[in-house]
Amino acid sequence: MRQWLVIDLEATTEEGGWPVADMEIIEIGASLVAADGRELEHFQRFVRPLRRPCLTTFCQKLTHIRQSDIDGAGTLASLWPQFEHWLEPHRPHLEGWVSWGDYDRRQFEQEWRRQAIDASLARIRHVNLKQAFAKARHLQRPVGLHSALQLCGLSFQGQQHRALEDARNTARLLPQVFPT
Repeated sequence: MRQWLVIDLEATTEEGGWPVADMEIIEIGASLVAADGRELEHFQRFVRPLRRPCLTTFCQKLTHIRQSDIDGAGTLASLWPQFEHWLEPHRPHLEGWVSWGDYDRRQFEQEWRRQAIDASLARIRHVNLKQAFAKARHLQRPVGLHSALQLCGLSFQGQQHRALEDARNTARLLPQVFPT
């Protein structure tokens, strides 16, 4: 059975945004889905940032992630083996991993380099589903996740700007791009 790994990250930020180089992952949400977008399993962890361990008020309001959530979390380097262990049995069935846009891939790559993490995910094909959706729908330019869902007659389910919820909503668009 063909499977896709859909990943969304939440990261440190401030109103107006920070450059990716200044951001750090604070939550990983991953949904392993069948080709029809149906979730088979999921993975969610909070991540303690190293360089800016205190979340801004804006970041907490945007993500609904509390300071206490990340204070008690492990670093990306300490959590990554858990993710690899979770992913291992699914690797033979993976078509690749997707994210809505290219931010998640770039953020991972930056933090893997900074923390010297050997990530097998780096060797799995990544698809920018935002671009692929725009191409499949013949849109002049890519649209946000909410707009894409609306174009498909769907509404966002769950809490916005939470990694697993965003990943699950992104997964609902897979059949629109890769018909079964």
